[in-house]
Amino acid sequence: MSIHGRAGRPRASSRETLAEAACELFLERGYDATSVADITQRAGVSRSSFFNYFASKSDVLWSGLDERIDRAVSDLVTIREDRDGAEVRRILGHLVADFAPDSLALAMTNSSAMGLDDELEQDAARRQARLAAALADLARRSGVTSLVADIVAATWAAAVLAAVRAWAESGAGRGSVGDRFVDAVEAIHRLPWAAARE
Repeated sequence: MSIHGRAGRPRASSRETLAEAACELFLERGYDATSVADITQRAGVSRSSFFNYFASKSDVLWSGLDERIDRAVSDLVTIREDRDGAEVRRILGHLVADFAPDSLALAMTNSSAMGLDDELEQDAARRQARLAAALADLARRSGVTSLVADIVAATWAAAVLAAVRAWAESGAGRGSVGDRFVDAVEAIHRLPWAAARE
């Protein structure tokens, strides 16, 4: 049955329709065998509509999280300093709040079936690096040495991406990304050598 013609279901936006079509095709054919043209044909929208929303077919999966990371980075760059990390915790807490199951969660739980294992790993690393760069800049503005700033920023950015993955893999309808992020933060505090002194 057509995505548009399901009885009782409100008509989705073109963006949602494209994401749904992409996931269906990735499951049916695999990621590499699916083209942007295949996605737009399945969704019943034009190629230009696709590129109004997404830069590439992998961005279909990440667009929801990308918007959250964009907001977090914008917030992080406006803070002059954050000596105790309270603003970082607030911003990252907002980033992970109120996730709903989406195409990224579906892809993470079906990555092998979709042929997405390598693609997801590379895409996650890019997002993690972008968030880490903004966190490291704030840490340096807050008086943290560059070495420590890079380490702490990478750790907190990894906690965000790990929380999203853990939430998706546990069944995205159960629990929340925020709960998994709290778990990740607690894990940071329990890391070996966390209390070590120079």
